[in-house]
Order: sequence, then C-alpha cells, then structure tokens
Amino acid sequence: MVKSYVMRLSENLRVKYYRLADITFFIEFISFSPSAKRHFFMHNIYKCPWFHHSRGEALVFRIFKRFSAGKLAESSSTSLPKMAEETGYNVQEIQVLEGLSAVRKRPGMYIGTTGQRGLHHLVYEVVDNAIDEALAGFCNRVIVILHKDLSVSVQDNGRGIPTDIHPKYGISGVELVMTKLHSGGKFDNKSYKVSGGLHGVGISVVNALSAFVKVEVCRNDRLYEQSYARGIAIAPLADKGHCSERGTTVTFLPDAQVFETTEMSFDVLSKRLRELAFLNKGIEITIIDNRAGKRHDFRYDGGIRSFVEFLNENKNALHETIFFEKEKDGITVDIAMQYNDSYQEEIFSFANNINTEEGGTHLIGFKAGLTRAMNAYAQKNAIKDYESLSSDDVREGITAVISLKLPEPQFEGQTKTKLGNSEVKGIVESLINATLSAYLEEHPADARSILSKCINAAKAREAARKARELTRRKGALNGHSLPGKLADCQERDPAKSELYIVEGDSAGGSAKQGRDRKFQAILPLRGKILNVEKARLNRIFENNEITAMITALGTGIGEEFDLAKLRYHQIVIMTDADVDGAHIRTLMLTFFYRYMRPLVDNGHIMIAQPPLYKLKKGRHEEYVYSDAELSARVRELGDDVALQRYKGLGEMNPQQLWETTMDPAQRVFLRVTAEDVVEADRMFTILMGDQVEPRRIFIQENARKVANLDV
Repeated sequence: MVKSYVMRLSENLRVKYYRLADITFFIEFISFSPSAKRHFFMHNIYKCPWFHHSRGEALVFRIFKRFSAGKLAESSSTSLPKMAEETGYNVQEIQVLEGLSAVRKRPGMYIGTTGQRGLHHLVYEVVDNAIDEALAGFCNRVIVILHKDLSVSVQDNGRGIPTDIHPKYGISGVELVMTKLHSGGKFDNKSYKVSGGLHGVGISVVNALSAFVKVEVCRNDRLYEQSYARGIAIAPLADKGHCSERGTTVTFLPDAQVFETTEMSFDVLSKRLRELAFLNKGIEITIIDNRAGKRHDFRYDGGIRSFVEFLNENKNALHETIFFEKEKDGITVDIAMQYNDSYQEEIFSFANNINTEEGGTHLIGFKAGLTRAMNAYAQKNAIKDYESLSSDDVREGITAVISLKLPEPQFEGQTKTKLGNSEVKGIVESLINATLSAYLEEHPADARSILSKCINAAKAREAARKARELTRRKGALNGHSLPGKLADCQERDPAKSELYIVEGDSAGGSAKQGRDRKFQAILPLRGKILNVEKARLNRIFENNEITAMITALGTGIGEEFDLAKLRYHQIVIMTDADVDGAHIRTLMLTFFYRYMRPLVDNGHIMIAQPPLYKLKKGRHEEYVYSDAELSARVRELGDDVALQRYKGLGEMNPQQLWETTMDPAQRVFLRVTAEDVVEADRMFTILMGDQVEPRRIFIQENARKVANLDV
C-alpha cells in the first residue's frame, strides 16, 4: 500500500521513483504513536533521498501527513488527496529551531549539498575567514592540514578571534561566532572593509556540521582553547597560558551522520587554495596531507597577472599580459588578460575571492566592455577586412581573470556562485572599455595581432553558420532525422535512456545485438574523430562522426547548445582497452569538454570499463578488469587456468559484451568530472594542443605509470 501510494504521488509531482529501499524511511515509523511519529520524522527527514529534490519536500510531507494519521487503506482514486481530508494543521504543529539545529536539519540550505562539494565547502568557509584577515592587512600565512583521522586544521597568523565576554550575550567572542548564526565582525565595514563572508554563518555552520571542533586562539600573548561536539560547547573558553605568536587554529572533524563521505580531496582543496594565492598576491598558503605525505606551497607575488601566465603556460601567447587595476565608487576592479592562438576562451571571475562560477554582473560588464573596445578600435583605425565583431568573436582564444573587491557584494545564497550587484556591470564595462582602448592605442602591434584573430574568428563563425545550415538542409542536424548508424532505444524519457558511443562497426554490431533495446541506444563510430583542440567550429561540422554525435544527443553545439534537449542522460564512451582506444576516448573527451561542457559539469559522461582478461578453469569462467585482480585470481584458482586477453570489444560476442560491460547489475562505469577546471584545461592543452615540448615532458614523467602498453 505504501509503495503504491508513493509511486502515484511521485508520478504526480514528477519526482523519479527508483527503489523500494527509498521508502523504507516511511514504513519504519508507521507503527509509532502520533507524537513519536512526528519526532522521528522531523529528526530523520534529511536522510530521505527525495527530500533534496526540488519538489521532493512536497512529496515527503504529503506522504507523512497521510500515513502518520493512520490512513493505510489504498485510495481508489489516482488523484492526490485533498488537504481537508488530511491531518489537521494547527499552531501546535509550528516548530522553532533554536541555535544551530536548523543547520543540522537542513544542511543543504547552508552548504548546497551533503556530498563532496558541501564537504569541501566546510574548509573553504574557515579558510575564507583567514583570507578576510589578510584582506584587512593582518595576515600573510595560512596553513591547511589534512590529518590521518580525517579531521582538518586551518591555521592563520591573523589577529585571532576576540576572546573577551560579549556584553549582550554573556559568552566569549569565540563561543559567540562558533554557536550563533549571523554573528561576526563583517556587517558594519569597520573591522573588515572587504569580506566574502557577509552572511555570518560560515564558521558556525562548520561547527554545526562537525562531530568535533577545537578552536585555539593566540591573542594578546595568551593561548585560549575551546571544544565543541556537534555545535554545542563542551566547556567555556579556557586560558591555556602564554603564547608567543598570534592567530587562530580551527580543527574540525566532519560529521559522518551528515555527509555522504568525510574524506577530503587533496587535489580539490589545492585547486581552491591555489586560486586564493593568485588572488591575494604575497600571501603564503600551504596545504599538507598527512595521510599521503603530500604538500603544496603557494605564493604568487604577481597576483592575477601570474594567474593568467599560469593558465597560458602551454599555449602560444600573442602578446604580453594586459593588466588593469582601477577603483571606482569603493569597488576595486583587477583584470588580467592575454590572447593565445587557441580557439577556446578561459575567463575566471571572482568577487571578494569567491569564485563566481556562474558569472554575474561583473562578467557581463567585462564582455560588453571588451566588445565595445575592440569594435571601436577597429572602426577608428580602419582595420583590414573588419566587419562588426560579436562578443563571441572577441573572446576566442582569450584567457582572462576578473577579480573584484567590493564592500557590499550580493551573492545568490551562501555558496556564492553568482554576483548580483546591478551597479557592478556599468562600472566594469566602462573601466574595461576605457583602459583597453587606451592600451590598444599605446600598443598598435599587439592591437593588430589581437584584431586579426578576432576578425578570423568572425569569418570562421560565419563559415560555421553556413556549414551548420548546409548540414541541417541535408538532414544531418535535424532532430527529426537521426543518424542512420544510430540504433535508438524504445524509452522516450531521457532520464532513463543511455547512449553507448562505441569504437568501430564490429563492436557496434555486437553492442546492438547484446543491448537491452528498451533503454540502451548504440552509436558506432568509424575511426578517430577530429581533434577539436586544433580546430574551429566550422571544421567540426565537416566531420561526419562528430556531426552524428551532435545529432544523436539532440542538444546542438556552440551558441545553439541547450542541455534541456539532451536525449540521453547517460552517455557512455566504450572503446577498446588499447592505445588506439585510449586515443579515441581522449579525442571524444576533448570534444565534450570544449564544446559540450555542461554534459561534463552535470555528470552525464561515463566511461565503460570492459574486462581485460577472461579466465577459464574447467567449466568455470570469469572476467577480471585489472592486472592486480588477475594476479590475485590466478593464485586463488591454481594451475590449469586458461587466460584470454581482450584487446578489442569486437573480440567479445554480444552475450559477453552484455554481461561484462552493459548489464546494469554488473557493469563498471567511470563518471567524468572536472573538479579542477584549471588543471583539466592544462591537461587537454598539453595532450591535444600544438606544442610538442610539454607533451614530451608529460610522457617522460608518466611513462613508468603505464600498466598496459600495446606497441
């Protein structure tokens, strides 16, 4: 009864229903008393997988109201029950969450998610406090330590959190900022002129979502210490004696009751700390991983100018780095930019050291000012072959970093991924237009080089438009005319559909025969696709294999890309386990990353893991997926083991391919993510770009790591 009701509700709310295990949460409390049901439900609601869905909360509470009232009889109607027929709602039902309990109840409201992203956000919150001290001129060193017990320490040499008793609340400043939401010294612009932590919830949220926290403050030559357990102070702030330095050390252990995993990633944290070092020139930031014996030290006296040079390290730059630093109406704008001969743009925007991944008004202003300045200079100086340049034209091959420092930033939520200050757009646009125009006038050789690239980009854009229209007229890009080689699936719900992009017609034939045609589509590719790292969009439309992929996916490409039109939510790259297969896989990943990046960002790209070997002893057969697994299994099985090495997918018959690589119950996939976009861009540039020397160095440094070399 419960299952049937949940499925009907989930369909009505358009929330996906996956497993019977998902509703055990509700079944568990059916036998409780009404008051016990309410207590159990409110204290365990966040564990329900649906609760974090955009409409899942409505579903969860509707189910709760129905079954907590004891109405277990199956409804004969397929429509949702009316509110009047459900449990009553009165003033006794209203709850007030005191202290940090609201954070533990709904952690996603404060850190976005309880997955990896939210876990690392805890470290960012503590580090941002240290950086705010640096922006105020009181700190120049930050150290992050990952301990073996999975706890994390963040040390700084700032002024230290105030330790005296607050006149209104009667507790120390340390305990106040650790246990009270919206407490801190960043609201009046006196203690901190510029800050990223305007919400005043950062360090208190870390405290609430940690199993254990210890704060050590060295201030006025005295060392103070206080510990907390899940947001509650264990004892008052204690004076531990004399100290010779100053600063704050926060050590915390993320709560396993809240997070899906509590193991921090050294690489993810290093990426963020490297950004902060670039954005705050002269600050020393160190990360130490005691679990693996790794360490990174970051310090960049050149600031964001060094950042741009780092990003363009393996590219052919067209000119020296252009750098602007201006202040207007209390807002400081730093911009560093440099063009290279590639066809991709890389623009990173920051506001008060916060990486605004979704952009915002400062990025809009930069793009508008850049376009105005380039068109104005070209018109004034009668540049050859000039026609009106679009924003896309002037951004081809640009690497830029935009960093703003402003006293009252307006971010979208605590995770701060988009800047919303309306006044910023005009300030940035006017500054970049004026300063870039002056630079172009003062550096005519650089100006000609930059404008020549922009004009070529405009020509290529027009050629791409014509190529797109030509292929569309032929039906190749028409969503109603799918590629002839595509074996589509019966399922029409993209969320339940999979597309296997398979290397070679032979493997494609086996995959078509072995698949579950209900939800698995097969698209075989012939040979190696175009290396898009070295090609503009107009050449991409001339490649039949890439055109087939674009058409099958349905999203379009470039300025026409629309993620909502994606026909398969799981795109599986399936290539042979040899050198050619690895090359083809890399070519496809380059294409997806450069021209269909949202597919990577949203976790739609998978890599199939076909077995390397088949073992047979008597009638017993099994598959192994690595050399380490092979050695272990051969030792266990003993003598007389027949071994078959699979070099290609075509060597498997359809049944074997299904059992090893396509059966959802047994297959192994790798999900493609880009946790460090700077490092991802660097890797694609090295492996697929024009410069040979960086690629040669990479091969020399990593040659010993190759496990299966097929020469």
